[in-house]
Amino acid sequence: MHQLTAHARSTRSRVAGSTNVLIRYYEEITGAQPIPPGEGFEPGFAFPALDDRVAAFLEPATVTHHVLDEIAGVRLRLLDLRRNPATQTTKTLASLLLVARAVEHIRRTGEPILIFSPSSGNKAVALRDAVERALSNGLAEPHQLRIVTLTPASTTAKLRASRLSDDPELRRLNPVVVLRGSPPEAVKAIGAEFVREYRRGAQRAGQVWATLRLDNYQQADVVRAFTDHEFGATGPRVIHAHAVSSAYGLLGYQAGLDRLRATGADVDQPGYLLVQHLATCDMVLHSLFGDHDRARIPRYHLDKGLWRQHESPHFPATTWSPAETLEETFYTREPVTSAAMSGLIARHGGSGLAVSLHECLQRYAECRDLLRDTDITLPDDPRDLREWSLVMALTGVLTALDRDLVPNTDELVVHASGSYGVGDYTPLPPEHIVTVEDAAGLAATLGE
Repeated sequence: MHQLTAHARSTRSRVAGSTNVLIRYYEEITGAQPIPPGEGFEPGFAFPALDDRVAAFLEPATVTHHVLDEIAGVRLRLLDLRRNPATQTTKTLASLLLVARAVEHIRRTGEPILIFSPSSGNKAVALRDAVERALSNGLAEPHQLRIVTLTPASTTAKLRASRLSDDPELRRLNPVVVLRGSPPEAVKAIGAEFVREYRRGAQRAGQVWATLRLDNYQQADVVRAFTDHEFGATGPRVIHAHAVSSAYGLLGYQAGLDRLRATGADVDQPGYLLVQHLATCDMVLHSLFGDHDRARIPRYHLDKGLWRQHESPHFPATTWSPAETLEETFYTREPVTSAAMSGLIARHGGSGLAVSLHECLQRYAECRDLLRDTDITLPDDPRDLREWSLVMALTGVLTALDRDLVPNTDELVVHASGSYGVGDYTPLPPEHIVTVEDAAGLAATLGE
């Protein structure tokens, strides 16, 4: 197994091919300092040995690098993190590692694990795919490794059919639960209530693992920095751009840079560009003003059916709604990660901006053209797009360049965290979805 060393960056060639980052950096990931335990049950920070079955389980964890274009003297590069066709989001990387930890706990203790995840949709799909892969590759038995997810009603169209839903017994053991009658962000509070009550109950046949902690995802996101250091471009004036809800991915990238520096590697420090929508632009607000006060959003005025503002280049000039939800997956308000991300931007450069659907549609053809030499194909009709993260990020980058929000930059790296359309997957049939209104209904789904 190779090591990341101070000289690795200069002696390895840059390639644009596909790299399985979890297999390539498995030793670095599994040999890292264990993450501190959180509240309640978590499996230990231990992973199965990388044998043939584990390698097959990790197969979808590939990443590619692409140079898209040069605009106004700035090179535009793509870090494609959404290559697993069963998910088409970056959530695959963390989900595979989370399930690998669960598998090792089951192997060592014989104790079953029920993974629980409140999610806007993409994380639920990725965790279910990882559980299905573990079962298919013989890493656990169906009664040992299970998952239940809770997602908002507004994101039901993101849920995918799979073996876990097609097989009646696996469907019973691994229910997909949708919350109705509450705002999307309520899945977290109701999920936390369910976990508390589950743990207070009578002796269970196994443990419930609530996987929401940042540390559980950062252990996977460090590989973004590892692969970018090894295969990507480098330079002193680089900005990494990402459509974000809580910016876990960029914080993981920074953690990866810090780990590389600890090995003595020569690492350039980038800045960061946050892209959000108006409904939850909290991290943009914090990066600009140090708080989440929505009163700081510019005042919009209605002009011939379109809302407009000219006060700030960090917010959409035009939108169909001043409180627009462009992408349902971004529902987090006042994320706890805001201060950390704002601190990085203050120290290392970058910025934040919100984009609107109107702006994304104006840029849609340009986004399609930028992706022409990649494996990513946007639908001909933007109404068929079901995950807007990548289009948001590209629109944000192009807008930031137009408005000079990231001056003195040589390269902008777009993290392609998610993109898919209606033709890319089979939706989960309505009859395979359980609908609840509260934590008691969620517990009843499991027969608790």
